Amino acid sequence: MMTRIGLGYDIHRLVPGRKLVIGGETIPFEKGLLGHSDADVLVHAACDALLGAVGMGDIGDHFPDTDPRYRNIYSIDLLTAVYRRVSASGMELVNLDATVFAQAPRISPYKDRMAARMADSMSVDKRMISIKATTTEGLGAIGHGDGIAAMCVVLLQSTRPATGN
Repeated sequence: MMTRIGLGYDIHRLVPGRKLVIGGETIPFEKGLLGHSDADVLVHAACDALLGAVGMGDIGDHFPDTDPRYRNIYSIDLLTAVYRRVSASGMELVNLDATVFAQAPRISPYKDRMAARMADSMSVDKRMISIKATTTEGLGAIGHGDGIAAMCVVLLQSTRPATGN
């Protein structure tokens, strides 16, 4: 059985006048993430990890920010589309492990709902999704409250029997 790993990372600036969406969850906060879509850093990192694991490039290759169809799109819809492509390539998720880096707001109260929403969007068991959150102890742009980032790693396995060499 073939297995593949993928790594994804995303960061967006926090700005007033936007809603804050992370892991598909809207989080009450005075700022939101700036981007062409809803700027969901966690979902974008997951999409990049999934696409990278199967050698399909990154989220920008499939959903360019120059395409008006993706303006303000709910990133969970992108995750659903990405996972369909991963599945069509003959791979399935074994697990997804992610960390959200944010000084504020506190992410911990939302982690379970984020995991459930992401799992539902890919039609996988929620136990396959692990989401953690941390601060940067006041250091750098994230620590100063200028942005939020996420990093994600996935493990995929083949759904098709291995063929001989």
